Amino acid sequence: MSKARVPWKAVIGGSIGNMVEWYDWFVYSSFAIYFAASFFPEGNDTAKLLNTAAIFAVGFFMRPLGGWLLGRYADRKGRKAALTLTVTLMSASALLIAIAPTYEAVGYFGALVLVVARLLQGLSVGGEYAASATYLTEATPRGRRGFASSFQYVSMTAGQLVGLGLQIILQNTMSSEALHSYGWRIPFVVGALAAAVVFYLRRNLLETEAYDEEERETGDARRGTIKSLLAHKKEALLVIALTMGGTVAYYTYTTYLTKYLSNTANLPKETATLVSFCALFIFMCLQPLAGGLSDRIGRRPLLITFGIGSMVGTVPLMTALGGVSGFGGALLLSLIGLIIVTGYTSINAVVKAELFPTHVRALGVALPYAIANALFGGTAEYVALWFKDSGIESGFFWYVSGCAAVSLIVYLFMRETRDIALSRAEQATEKTPAARV
Repeated sequence: MSKARVPWKAVIGGSIGNMVEWYDWFVYSSFAIYFAASFFPEGNDTAKLLNTAAIFAVGFFMRPLGGWLLGRYADRKGRKAALTLTVTLMSASALLIAIAPTYEAVGYFGALVLVVARLLQGLSVGGEYAASATYLTEATPRGRRGFASSFQYVSMTAGQLVGLGLQIILQNTMSSEALHSYGWRIPFVVGALAAAVVFYLRRNLLETEAYDEEERETGDARRGTIKSLLAHKKEALLVIALTMGGTVAYYTYTTYLTKYLSNTANLPKETATLVSFCALFIFMCLQPLAGGLSDRIGRRPLLITFGIGSMVGTVPLMTALGGVSGFGGALLLSLIGLIIVTGYTSINAVVKAELFPTHVRALGVALPYAIANALFGGTAEYVALWFKDSGIESGFFWYVSGCAAVSLIVYLFMRETRDIALSRAEQATEKTPAARV
């Protein structure tokens, strides 16, 4: 592996903002078990969760628009500018949820406020993923890109852990009645305030060399346009296909896991939350190790390992998780699932960024990825709850396995991207041709 140094200032600057973005994104899901009743009339608990999950999914359908607008913005105005804009939008959406009125006060208008907030979040995250992935990849020398870009999922998971940690604190310091009444609003206020700090930090980031080089040597006409993206249709379709299995598996073992353990395995909410927290902390620590491994052996071996593990292991793992009776068994099984998912999460950002040239890299990552997430990631929780409400919960496990099988086919035949030069400066110093498979 290259001895080039990791630019920690850029990695930390990009990651800490990403952490707040995804804290706000995931905290909606992790606190839904407490605020679902505030926005819908009395009825079946699973039906209420279905309603809040549907609103959660709405945010994903805004992500393609956000991917297009903010991906284009990142390719035209710079990665730094896009990162600053996305965290501003996320802060506004978190604040909107924090002050949303309840069903008892204004009927379904409160649910409408949730929808608007989720639309803003979807717009923001649709651009955040690509801006962050592109920035972390471009700011790092070849030979360390897998390691550095893995911090995108470190920061995403850290954001979720902060949300879950806050939930554990609130569960142990507030009564259940208080949490259901007003305590669930606290994490959204925290998210809005934290974003203000990140806004300042991102304003002081340096632009990447690859983008500066592109800006100097080419005009605005082709940067970040759909026409330019269509010149890379194969790569765009590849992003959708390789994301399909990964995003379904990721949301199954992260955002849906707490509800599954609580709603199906009948573990106490507090135990289910603690299982998720511990499993995600270990998962977070694994990301740089797997990302660094990909710098040595390539990206494809990790993706193929994930594809096989997820295709074969999902049904038995989720079936076993549904029957656990305590903390230890739930944690062990959850970790097995998350270790499998690490083969995708640790490197998916760098793989996608390495597929496209600089002038369309952010849009090339953003739009296809957002489409895949709208179709598969955002609907995963809703599909799972729909299967449960229909009395055939195991159908969801086979659905996840099927999505992983489709992606596995792509992993087996895609080219290796580890050694690809991202800028003209890298091409000039390149000693060996980019690896192709």
